[in-house]
Amino acid sequence: MSDLRVALVQADLHWEDSPANLQRLGELLEKHPPACDLLVLPEMFSTGFSMHPEKFATTEQGPEVVWMMSQAKKWECQLAGSLMIKEGSSFVNRLLVVNEQGVMARYDKRHLFSMAGENQKYQAGNTRVIHEIQGWRINLQICYDLRFPVWARNRGDYDVLLYVANWPSKRVYAWKQLLVARAIENQCYVAGVNRVGLDGNGIPHVGASRLVDPMGEVIGEMELDEGILTANFSKNYLNEIREKLPFLQDRDDYNLME
Repeated sequence: MSDLRVALVQADLHWEDSPANLQRLGELLEKHPPACDLLVLPEMFSTGFSMHPEKFATTEQGPEVVWMMSQAKKWECQLAGSLMIKEGSSFVNRLLVVNEQGVMARYDKRHLFSMAGENQKYQAGNTRVIHEIQGWRINLQICYDLRFPVWARNRGDYDVLLYVANWPSKRVYAWKQLLVARAIENQCYVAGVNRVGLDGNGIPHVGASRLVDPMGEVIGEMELDEGILTANFSKNYLNEIREKLPFLQDRDDYNLME
């Protein structure tokens, strides 16, 4: 089975300004042309981590998703990123994976960040989503989900954990360590993309986007700079690790209670 080429886009985001962010991200991709199967943008890439969905939410037919489709076509890949989405009379923080033809997968953030009031503005998701690309099974997750390992536990149903985030610099040590922990305990590759710069509340972000292998080795990292972080995930290596060290077969079985 072929490797999975993953590219993470670490960027400074304009606050609550979708057209400016689409332009900025497009220019960043032009400057650092990605060669990948999966291209990943930060959480709420069109607005920053805003609690004003009533003003800035879009839909899956909106210009942000149309732009995602155009970029997927241009770079010949699938493109992932989260947006504030209006769903009926409520709003969700939704991670979308698209190709040039449309939405391939959607995941609504399960764990809402109550300290910022996210739980007052958005509706929590309740469904794990595993998206497949070229035989690779990818578990879609968003930011704060990283702190809750039961939700991410590998049941033998995925190969990659993907996190898109707006994770503040004050807690970046936890971000770095938890990404490694998730890779080790789930015997999977982990891709975590974060933003840089100040948000509209004056909160700094220092990136630290990471790519981690199934043994917990960091195989790619980017600190303060904007840019594209890439790595190839090897299915042969993943299978070798799981065969030599079959820890997952001893995992606990459980059912989540709502």
